[in-house]
Amino acid sequence: MKKVFLLALLSLLVNISLFAQKIYATKVGQIKFFSTTPTEDIDAVNNQVDSKMTDKGQIIFGLLIKGFVFENDLMQEHFNGKDYMQSDKFPKAEFKGVVTNIATVNFAKDGAYPVMSTGDLVIRGISKKQSAAGLIVIEKGKVQLKSKFKIKLKDYGIKGKDIGSVISNDIEITVDAKYN
Repeated sequence: MKKVFLLALLSLLVNISLFAQKIYATKVGQIKFFSTTPTEDIDAVNNQVDSKMTDKGQIIFGLLIKGFVFENDLMQEHFNGKDYMQSDKFPKAEFKGVVTNIATVNFAKDGAYPVMSTGDLVIRGISKKQSAAGLIVIEKGKVQLKSKFKIKLKDYGIKGKDIGSVISNDIEITVDAKYN
């Protein structure tokens, strides 16, 4: 009976260790967006981005739309208004996905590791598959994720009158998350 119990306990411990994973988290990640046209450049930053990433590759980002700060108060008001983000109706944006080549990252060794992520990006309640190249940087045991990619505003139902003239059709997104 003791052997059966010990064998069952050992089996349980092995299964737990196989599924155990390290979770990296931050509540002060940064996401910037940038639009450039011959008429005007527009940029904003959100420093209140919540993100979690595991050493197995699962990743999630979440932010409040009203957390984006612009250099011009009027731009911020238009951005949050009914013609663009409708942030009262759609207060959050999120990304849920995986780092597809997480096995190439050695979390125990300092270095910069090129990675690729894929998942669902939800903006204004519309979910679209998104892939992005990035870089995971390990320095003194600290983990940082950086990425830059573009999205099409029309994919997320954003159709304000200035899109295509004052505001670019494609917006550049920059991600910088320093995990604890």
